[in-house]
Amino acid sequence: MKIAIVLGTRPEIIKMAPIIRELESKKVDYFIVHSGQHYSYNMDQVFFEQLSLPKPKYNIKVGSGTHAEETGKALIGIEKVLLKERPDVVLVQGDTNTTLSGALAAAKLMIKVGHVEAGLRSFDRGMPEELNRVMVDHLSDYLFAPTRKAEENLLNEGIKDGIFVTGNTIVDAVYQSLSLVKDINVMKIFDVDADDFFLLTLHRQENVDNRQRLSNIVKGLQLIGQEFDVPIVYPIHPRTKRRLKEFGINLPSFIRLIEPLDYLSFLKLESSAKLILTDSGGVQEEACILRVPCVTIRYNTERPETLDVGANLLAGTEPERILEKTKMMLSRKRTWPNPFGDGKAAERIVEIVLSEAK
Repeated sequence: MKIAIVLGTRPEIIKMAPIIRELESKKVDYFIVHSGQHYSYNMDQVFFEQLSLPKPKYNIKVGSGTHAEETGKALIGIEKVLLKERPDVVLVQGDTNTTLSGALAAAKLMIKVGHVEAGLRSFDRGMPEELNRVMVDHLSDYLFAPTRKAEENLLNEGIKDGIFVTGNTIVDAVYQSLSLVKDINVMKIFDVDADDFFLLTLHRQENVDNRQRLSNIVKGLQLIGQEFDVPIVYPIHPRTKRRLKEFGINLPSFIRLIEPLDYLSFLKLESSAKLILTDSGGVQEEACILRVPCVTIRYNTERPETLDVGANLLAGTEPERILEKTKMMLSRKRTWPNPFGDGKAAERIVEIVLSEAK
């Protein structure tokens, strides 16, 4: 049996890493196809190095572009690889343009598709990621839902077969990596106290490509700085950096801008933060697992489990509401349970794929 792992972005590399390790340990015939959707060293190569992953057998080098450009280039490139290799199963992860391209290329070639992290829904069709995850789920043969709520979403859309509740591989990734970050002193590098800084991530299209929204978010951060007088560390995303310059929006001086971090340094930063402000789905999960209070700068989330257990609050983009939700999260005890599984999701996924293919 031959398995193709299709990935292309930082979150996919992180969440596929436990599956790749499991395939290695079971000596399964597999190969990695990298779309090249993320291609800089800090957003890509460093993750393979730190996580001790083999280099991809194929790199399509899609680069950045419009949604159509990224998806089209990846679709053409992945199809060529699949025609050459003829794997039995293609595994894709999450909701990126690479994910959609990999699933679509495989399905049209009558190759089985497994979707890792199936069933997530924000119910907001204005998010490109929502369109991707819905389409990929309906193309897939094996739907690896991380939670019962994700399974319920799939059932409600009429998908009845091939659903497996496995837990989320992000738990595997965090658990496997925590022992590696103990000696990393990122706080010293950024000149902040280990117990007295907030962490910010901000990159989603609907937030940073909208001048008014981005301006409101910055005003909300200004209010937080005035209220709490603590630094906010921000590994700035290239997309946000471009938009801030384009819109002429200046960040407050208490926001410590740094370049995107490698996975282990970022994990250390997350685990040490007093609070995390984010619009990232993956960061919401990691904050929940690490028991760090999270405020999501969005009006919806495809990770509602974080809301249910009390690890996260939705703030939207109004300045006063961002401050209000920050105050609320800081008052909560960090005792919520982890709703994303026991850290054995990759093991279950590989076992299912191998048994189903027999």
